[in-house]
Amino acid sequence: MLPKEKLARINVLAKKSKETGLTNAEAKEQTVLRKEYLETFRSSMLTTLKGVTIVDPEGNDVTPEKLKEAQKKNKLH
Repeated sequence: MLPKEKLARINVLAKKSKETGLTNAEAKEQTVLRKEYLETFRSSMLTTLKGVTIVDPEGNDVTPEKLKEAQKKNKLH
């Protein structure tokens, strides 16, 4: 998870961008912060998905093989 300070800075830059525009330095900072945010989010989401087991209404495990293989590699199950 991204520190609160960085999330706050992303929001400040987004608001300023809409209201008055950003300087070149601020635009570069915004790009770097957004990239870092997306990398953190994607990593977290991938970890969450690797912990999922899909079960049909009859109670059968129907988790896709690709996901099962990823789970075995990470030894989550």
